[in-house]
Amino acid sequence: MDKHIEEEVKAKTRKKTIIIAALIILVLLAAVWLLRSSFASSIKKSSITTAIVEKGDVENTINASGEVLPEFEETITSPINASVQKVIKDAGSKIKAGESVLTLDKSASQVEYTKLNFQLESKRNDMKKLRLDLDKSYFDIKSNNDIKQLRIGSLEADVENAKRLYKAGGGTREDIDKAELNLKVAKLEKEQLENEIKSKQQTMGVEMKEAQIAADIQQSDLQALAYKLQLANIVASREGVVTWVNKNIGSNVKEGDALARIADLSSFKVMGTVSDNYLDQLHLNMTAIVRINDAQIRGTVINIQPSIQNGIVSFAIQLNDRDNKLLRPNMKVDVFLVTASKNNVLRVANGPAFKGTPEQDIFVVSDGIAEKRKVHIGMTNFDYVEITDNVKAGEVIITSDMTEYKNAKKITINN
Repeated sequence: MDKHIEEEVKAKTRKKTIIIAALIILVLLAAVWLLRSSFASSIKKSSITTAIVEKGDVENTINASGEVLPEFEETITSPINASVQKVIKDAGSKIKAGESVLTLDKSASQVEYTKLNFQLESKRNDMKKLRLDLDKSYFDIKSNNDIKQLRIGSLEADVENAKRLYKAGGGTREDIDKAELNLKVAKLEKEQLENEIKSKQQTMGVEMKEAQIAADIQQSDLQALAYKLQLANIVASREGVVTWVNKNIGSNVKEGDALARIADLSSFKVMGTVSDNYLDQLHLNMTAIVRINDAQIRGTVINIQPSIQNGIVSFAIQLNDRDNKLLRPNMKVDVFLVTASKNNVLRVANGPAFKGTPEQDIFVVSDGIAEKRKVHIGMTNFDYVEITDNVKAGEVIITSDMTEYKNAKKITINN
């Protein structure tokens, strides 16, 4: 009996303990809810930013980055193998068209020019000698042909004499046959010489043409080297600023190596880069906005590089105001590519409150109370967000991050 009473007491005690623990948990939850509710229901005016809904234009943009470059920049390369002798214009120096940038040691190329000139003169002398040899050979063959012609005339006379003697009884038939055979041989020899003359004429033409071609090639090489030596006087082709120059005095440079860069700083362009995820939206002639501090300069995409490197696409922008005073060489800028635009829509200044989702909650302020509303977002860019419904022009919206108050329906704004 005593044991039964003891178990009953223990059960009651255990039940009481559970009830007390449950009450404590409920009190704590209520306290947390009340505390959170008290925090969420009010906010200081100084801790938020607001913007007024207005009607205006909104452009949908893609964020990109860019670098300001001179619209014209000339890279001067070495036309010959040489060495840097003297730097006349250092980087940052202004330069006019025709002024020297640096001088090269051209002695090796000048020696090569002299050598080529001697070789050309030797070729021309060889051509004269060849012509003389060919003319002499041709003259000898021609003379032999003339001699053969005289010989034929004599043999023809011998044939006639042999025939007359034979009729007069003073000769034989064998004498006639012998004279006719000598005449026939002489005619064949003359025909052979005539063919040799024709062949010699053709051979002379071919050999002279080959010699002339060799001389022309030598002449062309000489003229090319003369032109390169002229270009080796490194001068600016137009007015500008020297942005870089090879200052290594005495260093050897090969033909084609860069020696200096000259830029025209009166006009600029922007080279932009964007992720290849946006490649399908990138196209020629699309509008681009270049932001420098708070200023904007508009332009047009005029070139898109065909290759993609490390997931990045490069493109060139021609600026509408290419001589803007804010532009500086190698300046890094923000670029916004306009993919679409709308006119006369409801818009509000962009801010942390907008998360980029098509549908979201915002807080509209009226008489010191911020009320939550669900709205749909249209086009967005760095400056503005289009709100397609549930707001009116003139209403005030909180644009700062309100994630902390996502469960609140209304918030009191305290001064």
